[in-house]
Amino acid sequence: MTGLATLPMYDWPEIRGQVDQFYADLRARVPQLPAVLTRPETTKELHALWHDAGLMFGQTCWGPMQAGLAAHVHVLAQPFYDDVPGGKGVCYRSAIVMRGGRACPVPHHDAAELPDGLMDARLAINALDSMSGFIAMAQDMGAPDLGSRALITGSHRGSVRAIAEGAADFAAIDCRSWALAQAYEPAARDLTVVGWTAPRPGLPYITARATPLALRRALTDALAQFGAQPHFQTQPEETP
Repeated sequence: MTGLATLPMYDWPEIRGQVDQFYADLRARVPQLPAVLTRPETTKELHALWHDAGLMFGQTCWGPMQAGLAAHVHVLAQPFYDDVPGGKGVCYRSAIVMRGGRACPVPHHDAAELPDGLMDARLAINALDSMSGFIAMAQDMGAPDLGSRALITGSHRGSVRAIAEGAADFAAIDCRSWALAQAYEPAARDLTVVGWTAPRPGLPYITARATPLALRRALTDALAQFGAQPHFQTQPEETP
């Protein structure tokens, strides 16, 4: 069986070997998967891949899911975020980062913790349909039109660099991307976490609607073995 697979959400060059190893381990349990990952180079290519009927395995964001992608895919499982500050179970927060300011630890409650003055500051976002980079922050701020004046950088890493370079004043970076930035992006050293969004479900593993039921079950079972939370559902017309 041929198809497509992609893991674009945390595929930083510095950890590409880890991403490839995770996929190799998954494929060892589900050999029907394609031999190599497809790595889209543009946002347009990524969205086309998410909507491709041949997508056997991928990972996406709940922003595109809520914007219509959910009609084209099945959710297989949710990864856990307990290994990074700001993550708890299958939920994650976004770190609000700025140049300078008072550092804000991860809140112990489930509400957002936002600094004053954000409405008047310049915002950088990775994409308008990003839950972690824009939608969550706009919802928590009560500012649905926040994106109309935002600098769109194309990636969380790009937003970190934009803030450090002074092109914008603040950004929301999902907690796993922020951990990666602290490890691998020099610009992160010049930034301070001054707040956090409220927790939201993390980035789901998905497969196309056309993927056969047996393969979806196999993928969900394999992901559960790696510690993800199964999210398996059948359609009414399917027989489990």
